[in-house]
Parts: sequence; C-alpha cells; structure tokens
Amino acid sequence: MRAPCCARERKQIVLILRSALFNLVFYVVTVLIVVGLSPLLLFPRRANVWAMHLWSRLTIWLLRVIAGTGYEIRGAIPAGPVLIASKHQSMWDTFIYTALLDDPAMVLKRELLWIPFYGWYSRKTRMIPIDRRAGASAVRRLISQARKAVALNRPIVIFPEGTRAAPGAKLDYKPGVAALYRQLDIPCVPVALNSGLYWPRRKFWRKPGTILIEFLEQIPPGLPREAFMAELEHRIEAGTGRLLKEAGAPALPPVDK
Repeated sequence: MRAPCCARERKQIVLILRSALFNLVFYVVTVLIVVGLSPLLLFPRRANVWAMHLWSRLTIWLLRVIAGTGYEIRGAIPAGPVLIASKHQSMWDTFIYTALLDDPAMVLKRELLWIPFYGWYSRKTRMIPIDRRAGASAVRRLISQARKAVALNRPIVIFPEGTRAAPGAKLDYKPGVAALYRQLDIPCVPVALNSGLYWPRRKFWRKPGTILIEFLEQIPPGLPREAFMAELEHRIEAGTGRLLKEAGAPALPPVDK
C-alpha cells in the first residue's frame, strides 16, 4: 500500500513544481514582452497584431514544455469574416485564438482595457470592448465595431456566456452573439473545448495532458434569433460535453436541443 501512496505523492509534488515554474516563467516572460515591445504601440496596427501573436505562441510553447500541456485541433480553422462563438473555461481560451487566427477581433469586457499594456495592445489591435451595463447602447457599439472588423476581413471571436464556466457548468448565453449573427449576416462557427480540465479558472494548477478544441460545423446566416440561439447552445454544450468525457471527466447530464 505504501508504494502507490508514494507514487501519488511524487506525482503531486511534480505537478506543484511544474505549475509553479510555469506560472513564474509565464508572468516574467509576459512582462518582458509587453514592456519590451511597447514601442510597437507607436507603429501601425499590424505590428501590434504580430506582437500579440508572438506572445500567444510563446505561451503555448511554454505550457507544453514546462507543464506538459499540449493541444489538439479538430475541425477546420475558419478564416476571413466569420463569427466564432466559443465555449470559455480557461484563460487559455483568451490567447489560443490570437495564436491560431489571422488578426482576430475579440469581443472582451471593457474593464480589460484598463489593464496597463494589455489594454493598450487591445486598443491598438482594435479588439471589441463591450460594457455589459450599458444595455442597448452597448449592443449598438458592438455591432458598429464588428462591422468595421468584417470590412477588414477579420474573424470575430465571442464567448457567448460572457465569462469562464467551470468544466461541466453552463451559464446563460448572452444576447450579444445573436445580435452579431443577425446584423452581420455572416456564418457562425461554434467551438467546443475542454481547456478547464488543464488550466482551471482561478486555480494555480497547470495539468499535463492534451487540450481538445473543436471547430464545429458552421451555422449559416439567416436563422431566426430563437432558432439560432437554440442551435448554437446545443452544438457548443453537446460538443464540449463530448470532449470532457473523452478526457475522462465525470459524466455530464445530456444537453437538450
């Protein structure tokens, strides 16, 4: 009985050490990059898009090398003016899209623009902030900025739940995604993932394994609002439940359409 116990203890110690090392290196490297490349804020927008892409790719590499956490992409990565509606479980989700996509316009909480350097880069790269307390006026600004992004052939990324949900949890889907879908008249690509199993929200741990992210079948433009929201939620939640189960997470309740 002692040997399995010792093995579990060693495994836990290794997890603690790898998580601590990654967190330390991640924050140090992040500070060095955002401060060191800050003169790019004086350059054209594309230079800052490159900087965010560099930081994202480097973070992914550090996570794999230090913490042993890789990722696997399923489905076709979309390009051009398309609405990407993604499940949101982890901080990992916030930089995987700037690593995979060419110049994405990400919808983010307005409060993030107040963060030094990160907010400045987000403004410079023309991310799309939304003030959820502003009601209808916030939706109008969201649509206006999204139209400008579409005119530049940029993909738009939105997290329909508005914040991170723990693996297996489902939050209410916000109306912003429906407004973008109807007003922009572009296809919507739902995305399922299980990143919260490996980079848990508000947690210290960075667990080894393979994060699964799946770009699901497109929803063509033109559906009525209610039909679109029901279809989007069903695809994301069902796909996420399947990826969680594949990774060995506890069985989840079925998702009704």
